[in-house]
Amino acid sequence: MNGSTVTQFILLGFSGSQSAQLLVLLLVLTCYTIVLVGNLLIMVTVWTDTKLFQCPMYFFLANLSLLDISLGSVATPKLLTDLLFSGCTISYGECMVQIFTAHFLAGVEVFVLSVMAYDRYVAICHPLRYTTIMDRQHCLSLLILCWVGGLIHGIFQAVVTAQLPLCGPNILDNFFCDIAQLKKLACSDIYVSEMLYVYSDSLIILPNLLTLLVSYVTILATLCGRFGKGGRKGLSTCGSHLMVVFLLYGPLLFVYMKPSATSKVDKMASIFYMIVTPALNPLIYSLRNKEMKGALGKLKNKCKHFLLNHQE
Repeated sequence: MNGSTVTQFILLGFSGSQSAQLLVLLLVLTCYTIVLVGNLLIMVTVWTDTKLFQCPMYFFLANLSLLDISLGSVATPKLLTDLLFSGCTISYGECMVQIFTAHFLAGVEVFVLSVMAYDRYVAICHPLRYTTIMDRQHCLSLLILCWVGGLIHGIFQAVVTAQLPLCGPNILDNFFCDIAQLKKLACSDIYVSEMLYVYSDSLIILPNLLTLLVSYVTILATLCGRFGKGGRKGLSTCGSHLMVVFLLYGPLLFVYMKPSATSKVDKMASIFYMIVTPALNPLIYSLRNKEMKGALGKLKNKCKHFLLNHQE
């Protein structure tokens, strides 16, 4: 039994003039198109290139792209519908599903980024043992642990949120069901819930952030002694990954690891990690990665040959 008497919520979204709403609609639609096309292209490229598919780094990259598509689809389709038809309500059940799905997928993505950092650490610091340590079975086991960890986090967040005493009003100043906004609607003391949120967020964000920091400090210390082609390639790969880490962790830390902030700032941070970051990730990896650009070129040629043969 949940602690709420509210059956639906009104999402304020991005209020403004009709021209401003249209501009937001076009920007969100553009980002979402890039999310779908860019990440799907990375997945297809990795899965169709035998060399890339056998490489753990690209195996995890394909899974990261799948997560970006999924995370980007949690709230964006409804946001586009709301902007198009000016209908900004969501039922209590749909709200809980959004919260669970968003935290589940974000949790998995946080774990996957840590695993990718571990993969780069083994590849650069222990190259002779890399193929033994990061074999396919080990990679699959790590990926399963990532999904299980994200699932536990998502369930925990949804269960705690379902216990919030919501008696009204039912207005959320965001474009999706945001826990920070829901807490503001609580009609009684939620100190225990606040502590559970902090504990849960700290348990998933801080250890993974520490893993990333230790991995990359060690990697950079190792690469300092390499000035050849291998060292430059390692720095380029790690640079792409660090950019993706920063784009995800920056908004997450800002939204969930701070005492309070204005609704507008929270809203911008939320749209950044739920829509903008999933759109930027494929651009970062495809533009900064020589092997990925080569594989994309091969895929393009295969498609051309297929179309020419089909026309004949």
